Amino acid sequence: MTTNLDIIRATYEGSPQENGKHLLAVLTPDTRWTEAAGFPYAGTYIGAEQILAGVFQRLATEWENYRARVHTYLADGKHVAAFGIYSGTYRQTGKAMTASFAHLYLLEDGKIVSMEQFVDSHLVQQALLPKLP
Repeated sequence: MTTNLDIIRATYEGSPQENGKHLLAVLTPDTRWTEAAGFPYAGTYIGAEQILAGVFQRLATEWENYRARVHTYLADGKHVAAFGIYSGTYRQTGKAMTASFAHLYLLEDGKIVSMEQFVDSHLVQQALLPKLP
């Protein structure tokens, strides 16, 4: 039997294509995906179409080698938390960043009901600022 922890792990631990495939399989038309205030994609997106367009397509096109590497998972019933490090280089500025994150998921019947992101957005925002001459 697949656990909620297994479902979330499968969205982080494979290739980007595998992770995306596994994520799409567990999103619903009503999944609420909240990116933290201060993050470049801050806001709440509803359903796979909004989540993909508002977050993942932008990450794929605006960043080079963007990664979310999880170092710790915690599971408690319907909740799974993933803690890790974002890294990547913002294409427009050529500046790299690394920032700590936490993602808190709520799952029901093997599907993601919601995800809330917590991140050190200051470090991410620094990569978006143009380099000084």
